[in-house]
Amino acid sequence: MECRVNQYQAYLFDMDGTLVNSEPLKGLALAKACQDYGSDVESHIYKDVMGESWPVVTGHFFKHAAISPDLAEFNAHFRAHYEALLTSELQLNDGAKDYLIHLKSEGKVCGVVSSAATWMVDNILTALNLTELFDVVITQEDVSKHKPDPEAYYLALQKLDLSPETTLIFEDSAAGVSAGVLTGCDVVAIKHDFNGKNDLSQSKRLIESYAEMMA
Repeated sequence: MECRVNQYQAYLFDMDGTLVNSEPLKGLALAKACQDYGSDVESHIYKDVMGESWPVVTGHFFKHAAISPDLAEFNAHFRAHYEALLTSELQLNDGAKDYLIHLKSEGKVCGVVSSAATWMVDNILTALNLTELFDVVITQEDVSKHKPDPEAYYLALQKLDLSPETTLIFEDSAAGVSAGVLTGCDVVAIKHDFNGKNDLSQSKRLIESYAEMMA
């Protein structure tokens, strides 16, 4: 399926893995936080729960690490490690910024719809000078239900006063693709090294680089 720019008025992007390479960094930060509690786990186990809610993600690591820390305390350890990794290793996915600039030059509306905490999203947008490219930003704190529930995407559509038929969503997880499809929007899935276990078959198109959207 072709997803041409003139087909849509709005373009909504998941953040982690979809716009930036933060999924492996998040997995590594989770593993480092577990090490702070004396338990070694492999960061790649994050692949099993990528795109799920934070309680599911942390619960998965706690189970493998055989630890039961206070969640707020663990989150503080995670944040310290994650922010350090974002500072040193964060990168935009191939072609992402050129595509965003192209969309804005065409007068399109763009938004971020992420299940991540606001501080994570803000850190990434600020670090990569992306803030001004987005007309709406939805994060974990804005909704009560998280992907695969479509609440976050419905909220974005409401804020932008747009219909699903005029909106294209970009995702990289099974949960995210499902959330997008449930809104009635077309969904493009981004394939990368960290989401091989995710079923992306509901998407209209599968890409590895945003350059493919401009070909």
